[in-house]
Amino acid sequence: MHKNKSAFTLIEMTVVLFIISLLILIIVPNLSSQKSKANKIHANAMTLVIQNQIDSYLDDKDGKVDYSSLQNDGYLTEKQVKSAKQMGLSIRDNKVVNEK
Repeated sequence: MHKNKSAFTLIEMTVVLFIISLLILIIVPNLSSQKSKANKIHANAMTLVIQNQIDSYLDDKDGKVDYSSLQNDGYLTEKQVKSAKQMGLSIRDNKVVNEK
């Protein structure tokens, strides 16, 4: 009347935890680098959008362009203007400049 119990041993659990921690150490740095790459791509895309809208504005009207005129005339939304300002994008001499 001897029952065999099947269970994980301490060594097996240690090996599994070691493998999981290795995977985490590999994945976490890649996630942070991917986030910075995504932010750079987003900033470049936002720069292109704003510059295209500035060019469209200047085709329709003459003068100096700023965020308020682009927003008031419907070339940019409030959300786009807010996002651009948070990214450090400004307009100088009718060109988009990244100040960061």
